[in-house]
Amino acid sequence: MRQICRLERHRIPVRRGVPSGKASVEVTYYITSLPPERADAARLLALIRGHWGIENRLHHVRDVTFDEDRSAVRSGAAPQVMAAGRNLVLALLRRQRHPNIAAALRTYAGRPRSAIHLVANAHRLMVKCPCAAETGPSNVGLGWCKE
Repeated sequence: MRQICRLERHRIPVRRGVPSGKASVEVTYYITSLPPERADAARLLALIRGHWGIENRLHHVRDVTFDEDRSAVRSGAAPQVMAAGRNLVLALLRRQRHPNIAAALRTYAGRPRSAIHLVANAHRLMVKCPCAAETGPSNVGLGWCKE
């Protein structure tokens, strides 16, 4: 243990852009083996925010959008298979630059052919194209091969 830090979060619930509910303060403590020379206060805050960014980006979406916590699949390898499937869906939708995963799921639910096309062409989305420097209309400047 090299450092201990205290983080104070002030939270104001917002619903539809309007403050709603009572403000709250949460205090958390962190212990790190990083020396102060390698991790000052700003660096520690960035590391903590990075952790919560992952939590919010992946786990929150899985918990809320896929309602994963209420899943009845609990035996054998089925929970891992379902989680892998959900992660694949998230990766494909994010590669397509969908800003709202729930809205994208509703769109694909109403357009099954588009969903099948997305999954069938997943290999083209997930493999970095060697012609990444030659971004043009065919790969929308993302460096991902569409051919």
